[in-house]
Formats: sequence, structure tokens, C-alpha cells
Amino acid sequence: MSELLTIDSISVSYGNIKALRNVSVHVDQGDIVCLIGANGAGKSTLLKAIVGLEPITTGTISYQGNIIAQASASGVKKRFALPGRRSASDSNTLRTDEIAGRGVALVPEGRRVFADMTVEENLDMGAFLIRDDDKISRKKEEMYDFFPILGARRKQKTRSLSGGEQQMMAIARALMSSPRLLLLDEPGLGLAPLIIQDIFEKIAIINREEGVTVFLVEQNARMALKASKQGYVMENGVVVLSDLSANLLENEKVKAAYLGE
Repeated sequence: MSELLTIDSISVSYGNIKALRNVSVHVDQGDIVCLIGANGAGKSTLLKAIVGLEPITTGTISYQGNIIAQASASGVKKRFALPGRRSASDSNTLRTDEIAGRGVALVPEGRRVFADMTVEENLDMGAFLIRDDDKISRKKEEMYDFFPILGARRKQKTRSLSGGEQQMMAIARALMSSPRLLLLDEPGLGLAPLIIQDIFEKIAIINREEGVTVFLVEQNARMALKASKQGYVMENGVVVLSDLSANLLENEKVKAAYLGE
């Protein structure tokens, strides 16, 4: 199986605070890979770095064998740049919209839906890179078929949806761009157990039937490890364990720290 995403020794700093330190992760094409860890471990920061929302100070991030983010020669990448312009040292670093255009979609923590827009309008926002109106219409109908509750409520304001329905809509919005790699940041956050189970069943279908590779960040370690093939454990910005998810479920340290055993 070929590597779709390769994160090689990256670091991210907020001032004097190192949020990530020499983190290396790989995600193979077609897999579901999870990253578990406590609050504040740096999990969300890693996902933001992948899509260009956080600058990296060391290392590289490659997607489909091509570098999409690289620390500058000075060790500090500029957080903002004029569209379409980069310095020579940042020539391999792509903007967030360019990364999205290559097939990477992020479902952020807390869903980040447009509350005053309808469900349909939110899905339209997920198709901002698509210029074919017919294709956008087809994709929306696909999402309504996959998430029937969204089809029934397509004209409702998003703020009227339940937390679980909003999470489904956030995933559907990300899928509007037909990504090859789906990044999910805490999809089960704040949801009831039965809703979380439903969300994870949908994630499995997306991976199995649509061939979408999934990189999943989740505090519900047991659910994440059961849903994935490969797992990573992060503590204080450092990857401290990596193994097959089935092995991590049986790891005594993981059991004690994250599974309540």
C-alpha cells in the first residue's frame, strides 16, 4: 500500500511554546488511521498544519509524493502571504486552498458550520472549488442520499439542527469536494454514544465504499482504535507510540491512560 500522506519530523510553535515537536506520521492510501491523546496534546494543531493553517518550523509534509508544506530555511514560515506569492525558501509550501484543490478536506473540531445558512447553502460552501453547477447539484443529491436527515432539512437553518445532525452536515460539506483524504477532528465531540456510533459507521462506509482515506483525531480512544487500522498516540506534542490499532487496544500503557482499564 502506498503512502498518501507523509509527515516528516515537523514542529509547530506558538511563540516560545512548542505545540508539536519532530512529529512523524504516515497514512497509507485507503486506510483509516487514528491519532489519540489527551486534550492539549497537539492533535488539532497537527491537522491544521496538514492543511496549511499552522506554519511548520521544521520538517516537511508530503501528499501523493509531493511536498505541500516545508519549513523555510530560516526555520520560520510566514503565517500569511499574498495570494500566489511565496519566497524562494517557501516555494514548496502550498496555500490552504491549493491543498484542498489537491483532494484534502478537513472537518474541524466543533464542526464550524455556518449557523445562519441553510443546510443546502453550507453544502454549497463545501463545493467552492467546483465550477460545474451540474456536478455541484449531483454531489448535493449524493449527500442527501447518504445522510437522509440532511435531505429532509435542506432548507432549514443549520442552527436548528442537533449536534449530531450538524456533525453529519460538516462531514457532508467536506465530501462535496470529492476528497481523496478526509481529516476528521473530534467527530464524536459532545455527542451521545448512539450518535457517535452512527457517525463512525458513516465514516467506515465513506472509507470502504467511496475509497476515501481517513485520518481521524479523536478523544474517544476505544472507538477510534476499533475503527482504524493504524494508530498513533500523542502526548505534549510528541508521538510516543505507533502501532496497528488492534495492538494498541491491547497495550497496557494505552489501556491505563486512555481506555480506563
